[in-house]
Amino acid sequence: MLEHARFRQVYPRVYCLADLELPPDEQIAAARRNLPSDARTTHSTRLRELGMEHGRLEPLHFVVARDLHLDVDGIVLHRTKRMPPSGPTGVCAEAAFVALAATERMIDLIIIGDWLLSNDHMRTTPGRVRPNLPWRSGAAQATVVAAHLDGRARSTKESETRAVVVFAGLPRPEVNVDVRDAAGTLVGIGDLVYRLWRLVVEYEGRQHALDIRQFARDIDRYAGFRRIGWDYHQVTNERLARPRSLVLALHDQLVHRGYNGPAPVFGRRWASLFQPVTV
Repeated sequence: MLEHARFRQVYPRVYCLADLELPPDEQIAAARRNLPSDARTTHSTRLRELGMEHGRLEPLHFVVARDLHLDVDGIVLHRTKRMPPSGPTGVCAEAAFVALAATERMIDLIIIGDWLLSNDHMRTTPGRVRPNLPWRSGAAQATVVAAHLDGRARSTKESETRAVVVFAGLPRPEVNVDVRDAAGTLVGIGDLVYRLWRLVVEYEGRQHALDIRQFARDIDRYAGFRRIGWDYHQVTNERLARPRSLVLALHDQLVHRGYNGPAPVFGRRWASLFQPVTV
């Protein structure tokens, strides 16, 4: 055991400089020093390997297909009857998603599922996993979530925006589709499009304000929408933090554009978006 003020223990048998913060890939590699060779990453740890940050880095999640117990701070070792399809380091994306579906909130699962689909980590919706592995924890919940996924989403914030809008009872928008003028000329691609009411819902990240070229492109695109009689509704991270207010403001704009359907409802279905999935 290495005992010195200059060093700290990451995991048993693994040390680093006391003031060094390990990047996620090195943290995962350090954890493997305490695991058998057949352990594979799963849950949010597998997402990290694939390039998506979800929640805290620790505890790191691994799985083995046998009865093995491990007690190491910062590491959770899951046990399963049969290992799902896996690669050299982790389980397949569908299996990681199913594992997360057992405990995560609906809105987080929609965000994760969209990201996995749009980045080609999942080629089919996770509902396809259940028929062959109905006993696997999270399989039933994944099937429920699958109906709400859309691989055309280009950002996690787009997915989050779509989820709060739909679960409040507003119409489901088209995702990242062309908006063209009467001659068929492309005016722009809308994040979320209400074609019937000629309204585009756009998520504006910080890069839209900080990148001068992106800012100029946005101005030109919005001018193009207005030129053909379309309007747009801007969503920011601050507005997403107040989802009810966001939905109500969008509903007001839809009504102004001619929408006469149901108003938003913040009842049981809305509440289910922010809770783990029940079956």
